[in-house]
Amino acid sequence: MIYRIFILSLFLVSFSPVIFSQTVCTTLGQNPGTAFPVCGTASFTMASVPICGDRQVPGPCTNVPLTDKNPFWYKFTCFTAGTLSFLITPNTISDDYDWQLFDITNRDPNEVYTNPALFVACNWSGDGGVTGASAAGTSLVRCDGLGVPRFSSMPSLIQGHDYILLVSHFSNSQSGYSLSFGGGTANITDPLTPGLLNARAACDGTKITVKLNKKMKCNSLAGNGSDFSLSAALATITAAIGNVCNTGFDTDSITLSLSAPLPPGNYSIRIETGVDGNNLLDNCSRQIPTGQTIPLTVFPVAPTPMDSIQRTGCAPIILELVFRDAMLCSAIAPDGSDFIVTGNPGVTVTSASGVCTTGLTRIIRVVLSAPLQKAGVFQLKLQPGTDGNTLLNECGASTSAGATVSFSTADTVSALFNTVTRPGCLADTVQYSHSRQNGVNNWKWSFDNGITCIAADTTIVYATFGQKQATLLVSNGTCSDTAAFSINLDNRVNADFQSTSVVCPGDPATFTDNSTGPVVSWNWNFGNGSNSITKTPAPQFYPAGNTVRNILLRLIVTNSAGCADTASGTIRVVSNCYISVPKAFTPNRDGLNDFLHPTNAYKARDLYFRIFNRSGQLLFETRDWTYQWDGSFKGNPQDPGTYVWILQYTNTETGKKFELKGSTILIR
Repeated sequence: MIYRIFILSLFLVSFSPVIFSQTVCTTLGQNPGTAFPVCGTASFTMASVPICGDRQVPGPCTNVPLTDKNPFWYKFTCFTAGTLSFLITPNTISDDYDWQLFDITNRDPNEVYTNPALFVACNWSGDGGVTGASAAGTSLVRCDGLGVPRFSSMPSLIQGHDYILLVSHFSNSQSGYSLSFGGGTANITDPLTPGLLNARAACDGTKITVKLNKKMKCNSLAGNGSDFSLSAALATITAAIGNVCNTGFDTDSITLSLSAPLPPGNYSIRIETGVDGNNLLDNCSRQIPTGQTIPLTVFPVAPTPMDSIQRTGCAPIILELVFRDAMLCSAIAPDGSDFIVTGNPGVTVTSASGVCTTGLTRIIRVVLSAPLQKAGVFQLKLQPGTDGNTLLNECGASTSAGATVSFSTADTVSALFNTVTRPGCLADTVQYSHSRQNGVNNWKWSFDNGITCIAADTTIVYATFGQKQATLLVSNGTCSDTAAFSINLDNRVNADFQSTSVVCPGDPATFTDNSTGPVVSWNWNFGNGSNSITKTPAPQFYPAGNTVRNILLRLIVTNSAGCADTASGTIRVVSNCYISVPKAFTPNRDGLNDFLHPTNAYKARDLYFRIFNRSGQLLFETRDWTYQWDGSFKGNPQDPGTYVWILQYTNTETGKKFELKGSTILIR
């Protein structure tokens, strides 16, 4: 949509930026809150389209912002699920009309401007001509641009859902269009036959409120009341006004004015054909059958009794009183002094107010000083308030002081629960239990392993260890509560240790336990005939031999449940730790003295060993004392003779640095 405006700007305004001016729409039907009610059996014609709008409408078309330019809105309900098909036919066939459909079930219609989730289908093609949704469409989303198909595929409607259709007129011709439905399988026509529901007379007998069983067209109501007749000759109907007809297209409540007050008695209201040639029509133009009647009783003026209290929920702090008749809002003491509450525990009233329309209400909300959190039976008692009266109905009759209405409350509940853990070596078992207090009769457990349960107590076996989550929702039918609990199953033990890697003659070997888990006992075997059961054992000594020996070590750790784990390792016991370089070597590959390298450098770090020939050329270097020179350079055996070496290192025990130099004879 806006993309098309931008192209036009390039030609007409010499690359000026596009600026949108929003004009408030004031005509009924041009805002979501005043949408036309439609059904599937009629066509709807707009002779002209007032210019206004340009509010941005969110949706899946993100390349350019789209707006409700010169809009009209249409609302309907899906009564049978299926597909929706409709046509928008411009009066001037070259005009460009766009549309977008929204699901506004349980939503404020104005959310269409802010909530992208309401989107159902759209077509914002830049081409003029007939548009809509039909079997010819191949996509629910058609975004802005020339050459975009003018028909979208038919959206699927959900039974019981409410929808609103935006028809946006991109052309500024103000020429209108027709909207028609048909071809889909969804039913958007209300199957309920229109009719009268009930009638109630005002207390002075001069007005009658007629309730209809569904909303009817406001324009089908004759303003002189000729759509109705009264069974008695004591008065005639002089006028009829539909509720909210000044701000909408349909109504389900009509107020009839009478020529004279009706005395108390029984009467009837009859549907007639009005002076406009019809009686009341629903939104599909079906009329209430002529001659249909409903009874009307005019009651003598009398006080309105205390009627009932809406069912109290959990821990109520507001009580909603419901009355049979409309009560005067001006007679309600705002400080709540018209009421007192008796019962245990005691509570006071802090304020009261009505849900007022034109100064009348059938509901009075009484606010308490604190929520009632304990189970009990209470009474709400009426008394004269600080305004000098009790409650007055619309006829001015006072409800008697001392009138009461009873109500009951339930205990609040707690979902806090207890756990008992039985640890095991391969799996842990956790028992979960709830106290059942305060009448709890419904439980819902949820665990992070996907298990759910509806019993008061349950047992879960965990085959894995670590952090576990549990949630419980409880209810006593009135009050509910949720509690969450986290437990760390950490009874698995893992044995691990660190030891001296190489032991020189006369040196001690040390051992450090690195085991994890709730270890309670240790069992060390050092391979030298000694054992220990402490976490930090004493240093161990190993007798030197003539050869290097690898001694097997073992650590067994155990937890309080008797679960154990074992770690093994080795320690190297060497016969000599004196660092030296041989005076000669014979690289003839006979397995004896074939290599040149520092020997026994177990206590050296930062070692650097180099070998040079008599010309000072570096032949070999290493920082690993076990890496040995085989008497060759670049793959070529070197000649017999004397070779110079330099050895640098730091003693690991003393930290002292050494630099040794010497020579070795290569013998072949």
